[in-house]
Amino acid sequence: MGLLNIPASKRNTRQWKLLDMISAAFFGLVIIFFLMVFTPLGDSLAASGRQTLLLSAPDPRQRQRLLFLIESGQHHQPIEACPADSVDHMPCEDPRRNRQLSREMNFYRERQCPLPDETPLCLIPPPDGYKVPVRWPQSLDKIWHSNMPYNKIADRKGHQGWMKESGPYFTFPGGGTMFTEGADKYIDKLKQYIPISDGTLRTALDMGCGVASFGGSMLAENITTLSFAPRDSHKAQIQFALERGIPAFVAMLGTRRLPFPAFSFDFMHCSRCLIPFTAYNATYFIEVDRLLRPGGYLVISGPPVQWPKQDKEWADLQAVARALCYELIAVDGNTVIWKKPVGESCLPNENEFGIELCDESDDPNYAWYFKLKKCASGTSSVAGEYAVGKIPKWPERLSKAPSRALALKNGYDVFEADTRRWARRVAYYKKSLNLKLGTPAIRNVMDMNAFFGGFAAALVSDPVWVMNVVPARKPSTLSIIYDRGLMGVYHDWCEPFSTYPRTYDLIHAAGFETLIKNPSSKKNRCNLVDLMVEIDRMLRPEGTVVIRDSPEVIDKVSRMASAVRWTAVVHDKEPESHGREKILVATKNFWKLPSASH
Repeated sequence: MGLLNIPASKRNTRQWKLLDMISAAFFGLVIIFFLMVFTPLGDSLAASGRQTLLLSAPDPRQRQRLLFLIESGQHHQPIEACPADSVDHMPCEDPRRNRQLSREMNFYRERQCPLPDETPLCLIPPPDGYKVPVRWPQSLDKIWHSNMPYNKIADRKGHQGWMKESGPYFTFPGGGTMFTEGADKYIDKLKQYIPISDGTLRTALDMGCGVASFGGSMLAENITTLSFAPRDSHKAQIQFALERGIPAFVAMLGTRRLPFPAFSFDFMHCSRCLIPFTAYNATYFIEVDRLLRPGGYLVISGPPVQWPKQDKEWADLQAVARALCYELIAVDGNTVIWKKPVGESCLPNENEFGIELCDESDDPNYAWYFKLKKCASGTSSVAGEYAVGKIPKWPERLSKAPSRALALKNGYDVFEADTRRWARRVAYYKKSLNLKLGTPAIRNVMDMNAFFGGFAAALVSDPVWVMNVVPARKPSTLSIIYDRGLMGVYHDWCEPFSTYPRTYDLIHAAGFETLIKNPSSKKNRCNLVDLMVEIDRMLRPEGTVVIRDSPEVIDKVSRMASAVRWTAVVHDKEPESHGREKILVATKNFWKLPSASH
């Protein structure tokens, strides 16, 4: 009964304090309610909250309901914009998620995609001040600073000639860490040892490319160089490369094979790429060997090649090359040049790395989420037919059916028919659909369902480069694309692509819905809305989407176009084509976040 012993005056004081607190809390809630409902602050806070949810943990049920409404044409407003800080968001290379993963062999820097239900359903906005990119070929030398206002590389690498800030532009003098006087002079040095200018070499891979000055300079030699680097401390190096109009994508040589078939590249290059080629029993050198065409060239500049305090690493690198019977062409300063042997591998021979030939059951072309092997891929009996020096020179190789096409049923006839079909279709695209192909407005092009690369081949005279994507669940025809002197990657379109937002001017897809269908059950494995949101992420403002499919699919896509802020027009197919097809041509509208317009 302790309360009875407390004086009444003190009891009343305590009760009044409690009542005051309750009253204050009540009136505070009322004020917040009025602010939320009747003022712009409420709208702002609500929008901020929605955007935070969009990029964190979306409610799967709410997400599915929104997808249903968009697909059925009942959602009459655009999908919400993502937050302003997501302007460079790449779902599968998200540092916030990946930093929690294992660092062994750089696993955390490889593709790590969220599940579909965890993927934000929002449209990536452009950064404040974004402008339509500088047109090709001027973009090779300068881009708008406001399109990617990141000065880190310019500040750290400006003295090496990578890039500089010049008024409203970033400019690219063409330098690099190993060629501060410019990539052109560096390439001139390589020409002493490698047939760079006569059409012998066409496809190149630049590993750890920086801002892709090497790949940009190789274009003048009619060599198409695909540059790759991870999303790392030099923020946006691949984004800079793509903004310049140089072929590039985000990748990391870590625990898995790179998404290319075997024997794709005539020439592979590393300029201070810092890849530990001899680590893990030379696993990374073995992956380079898988990708390099017989008779092709490997160039490594920088450490450990004759580098101070790296004598053991340099000795190991030479030992691996000898184990694989690579011919040493030259060691010029800190640059080494090797040539891969033609014909069957010299393995098995004794070597300190324990390298053996892979089992014959191992298909070296498998490369989508495929773990790196610690064995070397043997060249098959037809290796001589597609070795460097044996295949036709560029541009003859573009139109000649390669031996790997002839391995398919009726391969020669299918190749010839596909080439003619796409020449006819592209002519129709230009003449009747008023696409800007052939003009400086279109430089970066993607073909989402490339097959033999016929669409890209029909554009060979235009000032474009084409990323040919072969879906991972479809027949593996990517090796044929490389044999033609074109380039591309494997990809599964139920996942986001490894590129930054706003990196393609035109995206083309024939057989659009087949990209997400299960080949055996014919059921969709993921949602068309998500695929359209991903296309929108990759597409530059005012960029173009061209989709070919059945009238039913085109009608469905047309209904959904406004949800992703596209202006779409449906056309009939070219008169000479057979089958039931329509063509949708859509333009991505140039919109900005409200806060960015003031």
